[in-house]
Amino acid sequence: MTANERTITSPHLLLLPPGIMSAAWAIYGFPIDKIGAGLITLAIITVFFSAFLRIELPRTDLHLTISDALVFLSLLFYGGEVAIILAMLEAGCSSFYVRRAHPTGLSMSKKTILTNILIAGFSTFVTASVIEMLFGTPETVWRGGDNTLLLSLLAVMALTQFASNTFLAAAYVAGKTGRKLLDVWNEYCFNALVLFCSGAVMAGLSAKALRQIDMVQFVLAVGFFGLIYVTFKRYTDDVKRSTSRADESEVVRADQAEVHIAELKHFVDELTKTAEELGESRERFRHAAFHDPLTNLPNRHYIVELIDRLLSDASSGPHGEFAVLLLNLNRFRAINDSLGHPTGDRIIRHVAKRLGELPHEGAVIGHFGGDEYAVILPNLQGSQTAIDFADAAARSIADVVRFKGRQVYTSAKIGIVPSSAGYDSAHHILRDADLALYSAKDKQKNWMIFDKTMHSSAVSMQQLETDLRYAIVCNELETFYQPIVDLEKLTLHGFEALVRWNHPSRGFILPNDFIPMSEDTGLVIPMTLQILRTACTQIVEWQNSAPANKLLTVSVNLSGKHFSDAGLVGQISTILTETKIDPECLKLEITESSTMEDTENTIEKLRQIRSLGVKLSIDDFGTGYSSLSYLHRFPIDTLKIDRSFVSSMDEAAENDEIVRTIMALAKTLKLNVVAEGIETVQQLTNLQRLGCEYGQGYLFSRPLPAGKIAAMIEEPGRWQNLVSETNFNPEALNSDYLESKFTN
Repeated sequence: MTANERTITSPHLLLLPPGIMSAAWAIYGFPIDKIGAGLITLAIITVFFSAFLRIELPRTDLHLTISDALVFLSLLFYGGEVAIILAMLEAGCSSFYVRRAHPTGLSMSKKTILTNILIAGFSTFVTASVIEMLFGTPETVWRGGDNTLLLSLLAVMALTQFASNTFLAAAYVAGKTGRKLLDVWNEYCFNALVLFCSGAVMAGLSAKALRQIDMVQFVLAVGFFGLIYVTFKRYTDDVKRSTSRADESEVVRADQAEVHIAELKHFVDELTKTAEELGESRERFRHAAFHDPLTNLPNRHYIVELIDRLLSDASSGPHGEFAVLLLNLNRFRAINDSLGHPTGDRIIRHVAKRLGELPHEGAVIGHFGGDEYAVILPNLQGSQTAIDFADAAARSIADVVRFKGRQVYTSAKIGIVPSSAGYDSAHHILRDADLALYSAKDKQKNWMIFDKTMHSSAVSMQQLETDLRYAIVCNELETFYQPIVDLEKLTLHGFEALVRWNHPSRGFILPNDFIPMSEDTGLVIPMTLQILRTACTQIVEWQNSAPANKLLTVSVNLSGKHFSDAGLVGQISTILTETKIDPECLKLEITESSTMEDTENTIEKLRQIRSLGVKLSIDDFGTGYSSLSYLHRFPIDTLKIDRSFVSSMDEAAENDEIVRTIMALAKTLKLNVVAEGIETVQQLTNLQRLGCEYGQGYLFSRPLPAGKIAAMIEEPGRWQNLVSETNFNPEALNSDYLESKFTN
């Protein structure tokens, strides 16, 4: 932010000492060894070009420039000394440019220019000092790769620069004008916060792109902000032109207002006359248009109109509150499919009759078609009345329906929305009632009252689905690898490939937050194929890197939805051919629950996959409901013991018996066993004692990206001294300690 001559014309002597001190400190500590093409280029752009790349924000005295971002970038890359000098040079160059650009050439005096230079230097000095005190050398932070720490540094940098810069400018103005410091700061300086924050974001994105040596990302970032600059520049120009045209046309519109009012009055009179003539016929058409022909109940149009009317009258008295209930019958399609649509229609009319018999004065029952009903309960004194009605409705609908010697049962789920939540549209109420209804279905409750988290969750899930589709198409998903260790030799056996999603704006998203949604939407299939192809390609590359790696294996999870896909076997065969992986080195993991949905088809599908040479594993064994009569028929190679059983081995001796039983079953079926979630040496020794062949968990390593696996492959026996070393250090039983020892 720069001082403006219209408000700042006072002497600048008080700013000389801190400004000169900052400049002297920067010159004395200037890192001459960092002078190079990069620094020279950054300096030229900062000093000579940022003054031209500015946009005046409409109706403000602020200019949006890239100068703050470039100064922040120099602070990250070259330290505070370079940033101070560039900030002072840029402030001087920009001030001379503003003075020259003014039509009279007198908008900014030499004293004001000097003031801007001193403020820029000292505020940058303060920012550099705070960053150094809190984070150390900025370069170590952005090179370290810790996104959270980098974001913290950027936030502190933006806020410190904003506070110190605007405080000096506001104090300078207040001293000359006699106004209160806070009033001056609020009027002239507060809006500058967005400039410093945007500058810090731009600097952080640029530093992150350059740290990863990802010139594509850096060029895209530069292009993105360039596009923003061009677009916003055109926007501000359009705003100025539109404002001018609006001022010119305002007079014309004022002259035409009386004419329009007269025409409107005539039009209203004609409509009134027509309405009176057609009043009787309108009521007949209205009933047909606003009622359901099957039940003769009000339809959706009627309910929407009534809710809008109630909303408009809600503030007219103490009885203005109401509630909307949305009901949906459970498994109504099964009634239509088994008993026929005429029977289904009778059920619809019977439910409508039962709802109408429930006690509540003034209740309006509507039918939206199919098996969906709406109820409006007016004159509520609180939400408990709506809850009582919902309970009564659920009990009434659940009663048996008898006709023609047949007994039919049905039930309903209900979503409740009270008007006291502050709605202004019937569509919003019905939308939220629908969300509450489906929440009741998900939680297996008769009714649910809407709360705002339901809507935000629905919006978030919709956006997450869109982002996931984009991430799959653009190959933004990452494959991480967790080592699988031979527990007898404590050597590297292979890896499990795990999907990770580093969202561009939300950061890392936990698999539990997007994998269930991917299964519901079918996105799990292209996502799994992408991970499978990447994992096979990577394991072949590692195998070819050294003869000792030829036996490395990789395991990839298959969801139940993907397992039931008819094209699965062909997809696996294609990937085996494309990646040239030895099928014996690939293991596909299938959850226990998915294998039991259709056992005969599961057995056939497993045999087809096994015929390709690929190995098969039952994941999370023991958590489902496997039938032992089918398990021995499955052509599988491995059982994976779920982490819940492994973690409980530390708690009581009887918990070891569960793992012992699984081990005995596996030996009987001649299957290998992999234990998941090993986090302590005690768990490791227990599993070794029980004869478990393989294991994985944080004790050995967290899942890592492919780029960090090289050291692990070069030292496959790094865990062989694990037990002996921890015997002398009780603290070493903690998996975090062990991970830092063996992965750093």
